[in-house]
Amino acid sequence: MARSLGKQNPELTHALLELRRAARANDAPIWSAVADRLERSRHQVAPVNVGHLARAAGGNETIVVPGKLLSSGSLSRPLTVGVFDCSETARAKVHAAGGKVLTIHEMLKWRPDGAGVRIVS
Repeated sequence: MARSLGKQNPELTHALLELRRAARANDAPIWSAVADRLERSRHQVAPVNVGHLARAAGGNETIVVPGKLLSSGSLSRPLTVGVFDCSETARAKVHAAGGKVLTIHEMLKWRPDGAGVRIVS
């Protein structure tokens, strides 16, 4: 029997299904963990600020933010950040530090096995 996702956003529903498929196909539990966090209620998931990324990650790391990335704070190290949603100013700050921002879909194509990817929430 198919699992009911209870989410109204079709983009989120598609991302959840894609994450679950990638977790099974590539034996990558990190994608299942990201899907679990995205499935939570919006009120249970706090957005992550760029300043938090600066404190939580070293340079040249690959990070996944299961939710929204906001622009409060500054970033001085290049990071590759996979996000479900991102503000334009947060995207500009990551690019200004020499990093790049990818969608969850792009992150799954780039690192299907999840090797070297950390979750920051």
